Amino acid sequence: MQRVAVTPRPDWQKRVEAIGFAHHTSDDGSPYWNESACYLFTSAEINVLEAATLELDKLCIQAVEHIIQHDLWDEFQIPPAYRAWIRRSWDEESISIVGRFDLLYDGVNPPKLAEYNADTPTALIEAAIAQWFWLQDVSPESDQFNSLHERLIEAWKVVKREIDTPVAFLATQNHLEDFATVTYLRDVAEQAGIRTQYLPIQAVGWNEGLGAFMDTQDEPLGCVFKLYPWEWMLREEFGSHLPNAATRWLEPPWKMLISNKAILPLLWMLNPGHPNLLPASFELMSGRCVRKPKQGREGANMAILDGGGVIESTDGEYTDEPVIYQQFMPLPRFEGQTAVLGSWMINGEACGLGVREDAATITTNLSRFVPHRMLPS
Repeated sequence: MQRVAVTPRPDWQKRVEAIGFAHHTSDDGSPYWNESACYLFTSAEINVLEAATLELDKLCIQAVEHIIQHDLWDEFQIPPAYRAWIRRSWDEESISIVGRFDLLYDGVNPPKLAEYNADTPTALIEAAIAQWFWLQDVSPESDQFNSLHERLIEAWKVVKREIDTPVAFLATQNHLEDFATVTYLRDVAEQAGIRTQYLPIQAVGWNEGLGAFMDTQDEPLGCVFKLYPWEWMLREEFGSHLPNAATRWLEPPWKMLISNKAILPLLWMLNPGHPNLLPASFELMSGRCVRKPKQGREGANMAILDGGGVIESTDGEYTDEPVIYQQFMPLPRFEGQTAVLGSWMINGEACGLGVREDAATITTNLSRFVPHRMLPS
């Protein structure tokens, strides 16, 4: 694993915008998409990352079963009114479109799980298509750990076969990245033969007489893919109706258990010493550790602690959120940058890699996406 400097394509902005990737530059004018560098991986390193991703997915599935069997709802902030619904979802709904494991890896030691973005993972356009087209332009003879596009089409074909109803794609109104992500997902769903529509979260209606969620045309919503966190869904005005509607949700409700960072101490408790896990606890740990809000997102309100004192921290809106603690793992810096590897799961398949880097130790929503390629075998 290494980071190398490369020459950006002179018209890279136009090229990424042409594929629907408009959020390539941060609000301050700095590039979010950074193709002045790339990360190189050997095929052996990719095999290690793929195996670790599949193993972590297996451990998370086992953990969901443990949570439900042992009624650990309070630890995962699940209100009583939603517990039977989640249990029913776990028993009946096996389709899961997409998730992203954030892994810490130095190319030498086993990859370690930092967290699992199991519910609303972003950076999908970057990983699936932006870096693939970059590779075709700059190094077409090279390979990349990236079959995300093909796997997504296959996953939507499963949805069509098992659910066979139009799918509404739900996201926050006027949020550029979320809109771009659901637009891409709509495109691959349509390639799989599914009829789709876009629906802002603010447009979701509830018909009390029909006992159904409705779209803007007063048609019942049979199946919805939501790029909107489950914990936010529960707090919406319509949230109390979720367990009673016939709508099929993607990601399924049980995904809210493994998207909660309380999964990290539970995984360690169930699998102590596992090579792909870091020690984690609900209580403050000795030595250097990372404090994370259970329902925090995009690196917000995280802190690196040593002996209880804060070494580095981030701001955010989760100041009153319950927290967990995870052992700090120092990573090598490449040209002053720390990299976190996003390893993607598409309906049970490990099939892609994205790299985010930052000069700070904690990556956030402003951390840059850098493409990767594989070294010749």
